[in-house]
Amino acid sequence: MYLFWNFLSLAIAVASIFYAVNLFKQIMLKDQGDAAMQKIALAVQKGGRAFLHAEYRYIAVFVFVVFVLLCLGPNEPGKFQFLGWKTAVAFLMGSVASASAGYFGMHCATRAAVRTTQAAKTSLGAALDIAFKSGTVMGMMVVGLGLLGITSLMICYRADGVNFVNYVLGFSFGASSIALFARVGGGIYTKAADVGGDLVGKVEAGIPEDDPRNPAVIADNVGDNVGDVAGMGADLFESYVGAIVSTAIIGFEHLPSGLSAEASSSALTSLLLYPVVLAAVGILASVLGTFRVKADDESKLSSALFGGLIAASLALVVFGAVITMIMQPQPAKIAAGPEVYGHWNVYLSMVIGLAVGVAIGKVTEYYTSEKMAPAQMIAQQSKTGAATNIIHGLATGMASTWIPTLLLALAIYGCNALAGMYGICVAAVGMLSTLGISLGVDAYGPVADNAGGLAEMSHQPPEVRKRTDSLDATGNTTAAIGKGFAIGSAALTALALFSAYKVAAKCDLSLDNANVVMGLLVGAMLPFVFSSMAMKAVGKAANAMVEEVRRQFREIPGLKDGTGGEADYERCVEISTKGALKEMIVPGLLAIVAPVMMGMIFGTSATGGLLAGATSAGVMMALFMSNAGGAWDNAKKYIEAGHLGGKGSDVHKAAVTGDTVGDPFKDTAGPSINILMKLMTIAAVIALPLFRD
Repeated sequence: MYLFWNFLSLAIAVASIFYAVNLFKQIMLKDQGDAAMQKIALAVQKGGRAFLHAEYRYIAVFVFVVFVLLCLGPNEPGKFQFLGWKTAVAFLMGSVASASAGYFGMHCATRAAVRTTQAAKTSLGAALDIAFKSGTVMGMMVVGLGLLGITSLMICYRADGVNFVNYVLGFSFGASSIALFARVGGGIYTKAADVGGDLVGKVEAGIPEDDPRNPAVIADNVGDNVGDVAGMGADLFESYVGAIVSTAIIGFEHLPSGLSAEASSSALTSLLLYPVVLAAVGILASVLGTFRVKADDESKLSSALFGGLIAASLALVVFGAVITMIMQPQPAKIAAGPEVYGHWNVYLSMVIGLAVGVAIGKVTEYYTSEKMAPAQMIAQQSKTGAATNIIHGLATGMASTWIPTLLLALAIYGCNALAGMYGICVAAVGMLSTLGISLGVDAYGPVADNAGGLAEMSHQPPEVRKRTDSLDATGNTTAAIGKGFAIGSAALTALALFSAYKVAAKCDLSLDNANVVMGLLVGAMLPFVFSSMAMKAVGKAANAMVEEVRRQFREIPGLKDGTGGEADYERCVEISTKGALKEMIVPGLLAIVAPVMMGMIFGTSATGGLLAGATSAGVMMALFMSNAGGAWDNAKKYIEAGHLGGKGSDVHKAAVTGDTVGDPFKDTAGPSINILMKLMTIAAVIALPLFRD
């Protein structure tokens, strides 16, 4: 049965990739508009491709060095080792799979935007269809490549008597490494362009957003794709992979004792492969959910997208029940001898994870949507200037942490009561099993945003921009839901990986151990230092962008008033690219170096404390920064919709300043912390043989 379940999951993974490719082909058959639209779209495509090529060249050096170091490590059968060539090969596969998913998703998104704009000339429904299909390409490619890598390695590395899943953790390590660099690099790129363009274009020159006179406008559109498509895809790819692999590792450790050889083999198969098969049926549920996403009326856009996510979730509940009946995963209650949890307890843990993911997404939407009180109150505070806007935005971000934190805490408590640590891990898998559609709903947003920019820059009729603005406004809501999913899944996945570390290290993590407390304090500090690095990087790159936009307005005759020459877009793209690549290295290395150095110098207990501290502080920081940034952004959009004086007013200028502060919060530092938490734990588990006892 082991090979049957693996090959079944592998087949579904391959089908997911083919489905994504088929959707991409359907998008490419659509009309891409007139020559002016195609020219602008081509500039965005070239900019995105140039950035990813440059970024991947940097990352390739890192991947090669780590691959060699992993190969040099011991790999002795029968011993608990994470190092060696098997882990190294898995690491390389994870790196390539994550990079490939991000590249293909961005390749599709940059081509879908112009076709979305063209479709908006006809109807809102046609534009929605293309934008959502583009997001679904990203989602299905992520889950397909992730599951394909895991199942392939679990088939190849299978060996009796050895927890071979430990080697598969290398796949998660590779995915996490790419994700952190992609998130940080993409976030710095997009926010340097966005902040620079807003400060000079909107505030100083009074030029509308996406106006072709602004030299940073193409770089800004490129940034939406490299940050919110490739970056978010890599982020959730590594959460998806990490949740599945950590659950399989914990499943191996929770094998009931006292079973016959045949019963033991059957129990091990169900515990190892339950998360894998659950992810596979989640792909099927996601595909079914995509058929629910249709709308021709602006008022129905949000319900159509959220309805697709709910439909997929309900399908997973049904499919999961069938799989649970067949596989019957029953982990042991390790603290209570041979007693085991019931398989329906495991299933209920999955349902809890799925429900909490949706709930956190809706809470995030409440705190960030321009239709809700928090963002509108920030807009009201803008009447007295930028300072009060920023104060209220910070307060809103802080307040937004309490409900998601309580939801996560209750989920952890409930799942632990139902099925122990295995139940908590399965909850993380349940939260991410419908990633095929939830990432599709999220990645749809940047495509809609770019489509609106193209409509503005190519001077399309007002009704086209109105339709693309409707899509974009809904995209802001879906992005908030996506960020909620990302943070919630990061917390549960980090806990699952931490449990894998604790089981492997067999160390004392009690609070009366001075090394543990020391590690807790250092770990809690790291998300703050990491965020500082990321935000300073945005500031440096944005400064260069501001100076370049000012220079072009000053030196190119007639650019600012629209009566003369063209902006030099390529120069701004180059500035964002160089700034991002230069500044992403140190924050990326921090996540790996910190836990490894702590373990080698102070030992396993101190590293355990470090990981616990980083996870606790990281979840709070990620929620605070992402939600504060989202609320600032939508407070500005609320004013731009015609409230409180509308565009160009003093209230609007104050809101733009707040949004500029929030940009690196929500799109650089905040989302990157999700990956920091998990990558640190994976690095600690893999480097464990090198640590002091």
